[in-house]
Amino acid sequence: MTIIRRYKTRQVRVGRALIGGGAPVLVQSMTNTDTADLQSTATQVAELARAGSEVVRVTVNTAEAAAQVPRIRERLDAMGCDVPLVGDFHFNGHKLLAEHPDCARALAKYRINPGNVGRGAKRDEQFATLIEMACRYDKPVRIGVNWGSLDQELLARLMDENARAREPVDSDTVTRQALVASALESAARAEALGLAGDRIVLSCKVSGVQDLIAVYRELARRCDYPLHLGLTEAGMGTKGIVASTAALGVLLQEGIGDTIRISLTPEPGGDRTREVVVAQELLQTMGLRSFSPMVIACPGCGRTTSTYFQELAEKIQTYLREQMLQWRERYPGVEDMHVAVMGCVVNGPGESKHANIGISLPGSGER
Repeated sequence: MTIIRRYKTRQVRVGRALIGGGAPVLVQSMTNTDTADLQSTATQVAELARAGSEVVRVTVNTAEAAAQVPRIRERLDAMGCDVPLVGDFHFNGHKLLAEHPDCARALAKYRINPGNVGRGAKRDEQFATLIEMACRYDKPVRIGVNWGSLDQELLARLMDENARAREPVDSDTVTRQALVASALESAARAEALGLAGDRIVLSCKVSGVQDLIAVYRELARRCDYPLHLGLTEAGMGTKGIVASTAALGVLLQEGIGDTIRISLTPEPGGDRTREVVVAQELLQTMGLRSFSPMVIACPGCGRTTSTYFQELAEKIQTYLREQMLQWRERYPGVEDMHVAVMGCVVNGPGESKHANIGISLPGSGER
């Protein structure tokens, strides 16, 4: 198996989880509940953790949400769920963290967006308050830049510089440069304010696959902070899965990325844990991590007119995932197994032979 050589990055501890520094690529997720709703948020966090999310992010946007964060932490602990919680702050995070110290203590990490911390002198002051809170409570910070909320003052400055350049580049290139500059300048500012370099994670999220690849290649070249990968606003269903895996697969193959989140838009009433499963399957398919025995099944053709092998493969895959919570501790290494469920004689015997457990069912007219 090809060994992927990963970029060397600093290691950041987030509660019990490790990001970067050679640690396995971490799977993250985010709730879509109103954080002020204690019961629904705690329930969804627990569901995401059970599905395999190793860090869960929650929105902290109001005083009511901030007040519930420590209670959510207590509820999760009572449920035996010790997954680290990350607070997602925009616009008023400096105020919420300062006014709700219990919230600041209960969170394992803060996510801040330099594009909406404030403008001018207020931006510097409010960013400093956020970093001061992180230092006071010894919390790591993800400086998360986003294409849709990029610092407009920085972008205007770089656009002006580009217009005066001897060989100007196109506006998309300047925007990508601004994303990277915002992340790196904010990280340097955080360190100047006293936040240790091993308490900083960076991300630069965009919604275009090629843009994301270009931005993260540049980030990886210019810094050794651990990088959080994710295609923002990836979309729904198949489109979101394909776009996310296309972008993240390229970066992970190049050794870029220390933690990932698949930002899928769920169907109304859909299962939020799907983004966790997709993230795990991406990492496992690439050989970076193992989470559950891999089920190999043929796609079916005219030789397999029966649906029995398809139903069997689905039942086996569901059963294996459901059992992993107990099996992971009871049978170390079970996640590396391969199970083959094949539908006819063409490839069935061969695939089954290479698997730890395999079955080759007879196709149409086979006995």
